[in-house]
Amino acid sequence: MRRLLILLFALLLGVIAVPAHAQAGPVTSFELPPGFQPEGIAAGPGPVAYFGSRATGAIYRADLRTGEGSVIAQGTGTSSLGMKTDHRGRLFVAGGPGADGKVYETATGRLLASYRLVEGPAMINDVLVTRDAAYFTDSTNPALYKLPLGRKGELPAAPVRIPLSGDIVYGPGFNANGITPTPDGRALLVVQSNTAKLFRVDPATGAATAVDLGGEALTAGDGLLLSGRTLYAVQNRLNTVAVFTVARDGRAAKLVERRTDPRFDVPTTVAAYGKLLYLPNARFSTPPTPTTTYTVVGIPR
Repeated sequence: MRRLLILLFALLLGVIAVPAHAQAGPVTSFELPPGFQPEGIAAGPGPVAYFGSRATGAIYRADLRTGEGSVIAQGTGTSSLGMKTDHRGRLFVAGGPGADGKVYETATGRLLASYRLVEGPAMINDVLVTRDAAYFTDSTNPALYKLPLGRKGELPAAPVRIPLSGDIVYGPGFNANGITPTPDGRALLVVQSNTAKLFRVDPATGAATAVDLGGEALTAGDGLLLSGRTLYAVQNRLNTVAVFTVARDGRAAKLVERRTDPRFDVPTTVAAYGKLLYLPNARFSTPPTPTTTYTVVGIPR
């Protein structure tokens, strides 16, 4: 009996001795630097997220366990909009009106490569990284831009232009925006903001086919995130995340729910860590100043 009591006492001490931070989960909201003007977000590997400034192109890295972070790259003078990380420790960034795509080293913030994707006016809005390529959308010109990756992930010397054709028709305003793969990985899903439509795009030819959304519309569609067969689509000025179940080939999608949160203030895109979705508030309706505050909101998946 004495030995049992000693063992129970030791176990109790062990539980009490666990530091509070070891039991803490990811933060559900945190602030970015004043005046940062965020747009894109990329999460992982691990409990970190990266944010780009549409004002300066700076890159900010935050610890999702604490919400603390710092600027790791000052930018190149063009915007940093949509972004994605890969398992090789690289961050691919869409350059907005700078018409460029950039690749940074996540550990140091060092610029690894910069590509002029198109000459003339452009809005390079988002990027998707797959096993063998990075694809950038352009909200101004009907094309995708591909960075083919080598067998060991080597970056190419130059981008490849893939003209968009088929059902997608460009018009005034923001056209192709968020991009993500289909569940079977054989095609791309691209949202067109000004038409509220979603398209399945053949990555080899650029041929686009409208996805059957069952009569639903993606008004103000922005960032996309696929998890299994669940598609999260941010509707920025509606302060909404539309959740769809997508067919494996990406040709149809069924709306499950639309989610909102009182902390949303024009969120633009979304990334996942653990059981949370993280969205940066771009605050497009608020005139930016050097002291304007910007937050990141975490909501349950």
